[in-house]
Amino acid sequence: MGVPAGGRGGTGAKNYPGTPDLRVVGGGGFPFPWPVVEADSNKRNNAPLRVGIIGMGGFAARHHEALILLEKEGESRLVATCDPNVPAFSDAMETWRFSARGVRVYSDYLGMLDACAGELDLVVVPTPIPFHAEMHRQCVERGIPVYLEKPPTLLLSELDSMIETDRRQTRRTNVGFNFMVERPRLDLKERLLAGEFGPLRRVAYQGLAPRPASYFQRNNWAGRLLVKDRPVLDSCMGNAMAHYVHNTLFWAGTTGIHSWATVDSVRAEIYRANPIENADLFFVHADLPDGVGIDLCITHACQTVHQEEVLDLEKARIRYRTNHGCSVEWRDGRKDETRFDRHNLLPDNHRYFYRYLRGERDRPVTSLEDSRSFVQLYNLAYASSGGITTVPAEHLLEWEKGEDTFTAVKAIAPVFGHFVETGEFPASRGLPWARPAIQTARPGDEAGLEKRVCEWAARDPA
Repeated sequence: MGVPAGGRGGTGAKNYPGTPDLRVVGGGGFPFPWPVVEADSNKRNNAPLRVGIIGMGGFAARHHEALILLEKEGESRLVATCDPNVPAFSDAMETWRFSARGVRVYSDYLGMLDACAGELDLVVVPTPIPFHAEMHRQCVERGIPVYLEKPPTLLLSELDSMIETDRRQTRRTNVGFNFMVERPRLDLKERLLAGEFGPLRRVAYQGLAPRPASYFQRNNWAGRLLVKDRPVLDSCMGNAMAHYVHNTLFWAGTTGIHSWATVDSVRAEIYRANPIENADLFFVHADLPDGVGIDLCITHACQTVHQEEVLDLEKARIRYRTNHGCSVEWRDGRKDETRFDRHNLLPDNHRYFYRYLRGERDRPVTSLEDSRSFVQLYNLAYASSGGITTVPAEHLLEWEKGEDTFTAVKAIAPVFGHFVETGEFPASRGLPWARPAIQTARPGDEAGLEKRVCEWAARDPA
């Protein structure tokens, strides 16, 4: 039963009119306005969409904050939410003014769906990855469209089942790969498709994002291969930096703005530095059917933060950094640079999905089908690696920050820089902690991954 909530720019940059977040330097650049979706409620002809959110902790809190903004705009209204530990969020519910907003609160998501199904235009599912498939199914069976946080799942077999479930709906599920609404990204993709930079040859991504020991201890599935004998595969590549992996496939998609490349083959080396069950260091190379290559190096076992997507084309090299900027290094020596400041993309993603649900757009920004290439690439990386190699202690650094402990592979940043430039794997360079992939994995080789994951977990328990 629902209960009432209660209780406790750089120098020399050019500013574009009406775009205080965006500055362009150089002769070219990208004069893109934020946001990609208008916030003007006068442009809508419909009443606010009625929303339910499953959960209040973790990333669900970000969705609750976004709904406060969207309610002020008249875009949507939070009808109900739930969490198995409602009392733990008494302060948050007071901050979010649930009582004044008339938000109903439940301790069970099925109870919320059963009580409110006829009053909900969509449900947001920002819950732990292992819950996604079942919660998605329960919403679809009640005829409620779903905004599902990324990743939808990390097993291709489960994703295919979710896609089949989604086909029972008239409105497709939106997957929260949030960068897909960035206006600079979409406009750059248009220029790629128009051939302005010549044919795409290669896409690379390096992602360094340190995480302390507490990050892997925050719940029972972080950094795990299995939870109660069920494959989870949570990792930096599959979760924290999944956005960026998805982005590389987006750049290589050739059939339209909203297209993602499929992979033809994958080679990968996968490592663990932290004392966890799954990996926290990935080197992955994928070949696409059209000959384009994708190179990914991703880790939490590092000392510095750096995220960069690199596109090598016939006429230029493009470097794209979300919330920082984009540079075009032309082969003839010219250079265009665009800088853009941090922007909260979550409300834009909600607005885009709302317009789809109202019939004002023909598709969600990212569907379950659009996520398939990412999940398959991830699964094939495991199939290629043959398992997770533990980096020996003599090649690690540990340091304290406050009450937390961090672990990093020594000199990993230059290793990443070399991989992005050359695509040469650590094992090929003879690095002492490295082990080569056991095979080049191709679509279909992900079959049986669940069994292999169980074997790896039994062999190398956390």
